[in-house]
Amino acid sequence: MPRLPKLSAPPLPSALRAPPPRPGEEVAKGSPLEDAKQAGITVVDWIDERTSLSSTGRWLLFRKVPRGTNWFYTLGSATLFAFLSQAVTGVFLAMYYRPDASGGAYESIRHVTNEVFLGQFVRGMHKWGSSVMVVLIFLHMGRVFFFGAYKYPRELNWVIGVVLLVLTLVMAFTGYLLPFDQRAYWATIVGVNINGTGPLLGPYLSDFLRGGANSARPRCRASIPSTC
Repeated sequence: MPRLPKLSAPPLPSALRAPPPRPGEEVAKGSPLEDAKQAGITVVDWIDERTSLSSTGRWLLFRKVPRGTNWFYTLGSATLFAFLSQAVTGVFLAMYYRPDASGGAYESIRHVTNEVFLGQFVRGMHKWGSSVMVVLIFLHMGRVFFFGAYKYPRELNWVIGVVLLVLTLVMAFTGYLLPFDQRAYWATIVGVNINGTGPLLGPYLSDFLRGGANSARPRCRASIPSTC
């Protein structure tokens, strides 16, 4: 099987090229500074020769953008960034979260918010990031629809996007219940009941979302009046 020719990396812009040294400014050869600099260059060149990171970076950063591209085309990347933010912050929150409907869930959230270092910041990023992701994914789907980007040959992209939209809404809906306070509980009850009004599959979908015939109600503490 013939080997495919290796494409050359785009040239580095002149503005990013290092200027040649002026006469008299060269560091004397053999000095510790020059040796350390040369060792670093050798290591970087050795890694780049085996990974081609520099050519990949140039292809991503310095390629020509087609005409007609505007900020609407960044909604997909913005949605991906929001998803990555949700994944990273969700992993950190999961380290402290306790899925206990009898009060442990709320106490773990309160512990993260009030006692863990930067816990309130990470939880705020996750909380508001979910809303941002839902808004961005709707804007992205709207842009794809109105710009006609779902047509041939991108029909499969559109189908995958619709599936991801449904999964995003499901994750946002289920994540709202995780604090298991009064607000999350009753908001989930309202959402489940709305789905239960559908024809034929409504009651089954309601039981599926609820995880059974009944929902466990969170205990209301007198010390937490905001949740009572």
